[in-house]
Amino acid sequence: MPKNRSGALGEDAVCVYLEKKGYKILARNFKVRGGEIDIISCDREYIVFTEVKTRERDFISGIDSVDASKKKRIIRTAQSYIDISGSQLQPRFDTALVITEKGLLCSLEYIENAFDGGSV
Repeated sequence: MPKNRSGALGEDAVCVYLEKKGYKILARNFKVRGGEIDIISCDREYIVFTEVKTRERDFISGIDSVDASKKKRIIRTAQSYIDISGSQLQPRFDTALVITEKGLLCSLEYIENAFDGGSV
């Protein structure tokens, strides 16, 4: 499966997961110069910036690929979104690992508060 289709499958699955938990999806693939955030959502307390890693079953963890450099880009991009939107909610940075096989969803691991704005 082409990378962009598997990535979209993973992001779709995470959006469904978040919506079932009562989150409102605010944006997908939010881009600014120097960064992108896969999913931006909110509940009553938090504005949540989620990095989604979609991998085929036999690959290593995608969570490990969210290194310090990637975290910095996510945090800068999140600040841009907050500046643009005027959100007053507390920001939270989550990650999700979606495992697929032959175009089908196998599992979804969601980590709330995977890192914070001061962690890099």
